[in-house]
Amino acid sequence: MTRTTVHLAVYDTFADWETGHTTAHLTQNGFTVRTVGLTTEPVTTMGGVRVQPDLALDELRPEDSALLLLTGANLWDTGEELAPFARTARAFLDAGVPVAAICGATAGLAREGLLDDRAHTSAVSFYLAATGYAGGARYVDADAVTDGGLVTAGPTEPVAFAREVFGLLGVYEAEKLDAWYRLFHDSDASAYEVLAG
Repeated sequence: MTRTTVHLAVYDTFADWETGHTTAHLTQNGFTVRTVGLTTEPVTTMGGVRVQPDLALDELRPEDSALLLLTGANLWDTGEELAPFARTARAFLDAGVPVAAICGATAGLAREGLLDDRAHTSAVSFYLAATGYAGGARYVDADAVTDGGLVTAGPTEPVAFAREVFGLLGVYEAEKLDAWYRLFHDSDASAYEVLAG
């Protein structure tokens, strides 16, 4: 893939810790991370950090992106305010551009019908079942799941989520990807030698 811009969706109550590993290591490996909001007005993350989006959602085009990242947020479960991000995820997937969703964003994708025919995971199966989606039979009880161009993960798995994104985008070859995961997930100091080598 020649595109190196990754778009991180930001919105009020966005779970800012869920993509920290992903965005930091993408940036260290030649990718640019740009934030996209419903508008370019500042938003406040769940951690209380104000973020000024780089662009508004209606300016975002799949052909300008290597990946769309969606995090959890309280707003995914309290109304339709974030539904435009799920519709954008559909446009990305239809265009063959990957999407990665963690935590509550998986419920947004479920409501949009994007998990009906793809293997996926989330916090727990009954969380997604409450959306009324038709993909329950495709739910996988795993840290993170990749099916085609879609990565999903539960809220407690930001490292596994990052690993799947890196694998999808070819950030690390297999041995280094495994070492990266062992270092950051398992605190396996021996993995550092593989990464440094």
